[in-house]
Order: sequence, then C-alpha cells, then structure tokens
Amino acid sequence: MDEKALLEFRAKKDDVFRLQPQSPLSVRQQEKFTGLTYFQPAAEFEFELDLHIFEKQENLQIQTTTGEMRWYLRLGEFRFSVDGKEARLTLYQIPPGHYFLPFVDTLANTETYPAGRYLEPEELSENRFLLDFNMAYNPYCAYSPHYSCPITPAENRLSVAIRAGEKIPGGDWIMK
Repeated sequence: MDEKALLEFRAKKDDVFRLQPQSPLSVRQQEKFTGLTYFQPAAEFEFELDLHIFEKQENLQIQTTTGEMRWYLRLGEFRFSVDGKEARLTLYQIPPGHYFLPFVDTLANTETYPAGRYLEPEELSENRFLLDFNMAYNPYCAYSPHYSCPITPAENRLSVAIRAGEKIPGGDWIMK
C-alpha cells in the first residue's frame, strides 16, 4: 500500500476507535482516545512471498487470552529476510478462506504489544501472498479485557524486529 493510502487508512481506523459503537474501546476510553501509535511507513517491510505449503496440513488448536481454544488449519510458511536475518512465519486459515498470521517480534514488551500482532495476508495468486507489515495490528484484547484473542504460537515468535505497523498502545485511555 502506498504511504498516502496507508496514512488515510490509519486516520479512518482512529475515527472508528474514537467515534463508532463497534469500537473495541469503552465509552470512557473513547472520550480520552488520542489515537493509535504506529511505526513510520516502511517499504522494506512489504513482501510478495510464496507460501511453502506444508506436506501435512493439520488442524491446530490455539489458546486465547481468556483460556478458550480455537481451531485453525496450519497451511504453510513464509520465508523472508529482515536486516539480513532469515525469518519464517506460519500461515493459518480459518475456514472458509480467511488467512491469519499472528506474530511476535523482538520488540515485544518494549515497542510492540507483548502478546503479538496480527496480519491478514492478501492472496495475490495461488500460493503467492502480499505481507505488508505496515498493516500489522494489535488484537482487541490489547485495548480491553472483554475480548478473547488467539495467543501467538511459539513457531511465530521471530528473532528479528518488525518496525512496521501498530506499536504498543499507550496513553491514559488504555485500561489498566
């Protein structure tokens, strides 16, 4: 996504959080909301990648922040490089046809949400996807304990920093 479109998307998301009933924020939070925090747009974190399909695709249960278990199909993995270091992330599918890519990077607990961020890769063609980490977002449980969010599996914990997308939420509008 080009920088102008990305910044417009972020402004619209702030408006939803601040003004809309479907916001994950409480009314009190919405009154104090000053906006989400993001890394600067970074073209180096936008990848067109092939999905390396697993020979054995299997259903996997992933625990949520409230202890529930949810089923996902473990499809394959993306392989890419960040600052000269190899990285791999497993792509999951929630039938029918919704792709889910949770991940934790080395900035967790300092600059990014400790439980990880999510990405919804765009399928470009068969087994080829756009991973734009500038679109990485925090799960709703980052803003409110009323949400149940999948916890990032160990296989999607990266040893590289992803300086793109949403940062850890901050400000007096956050529920403690």
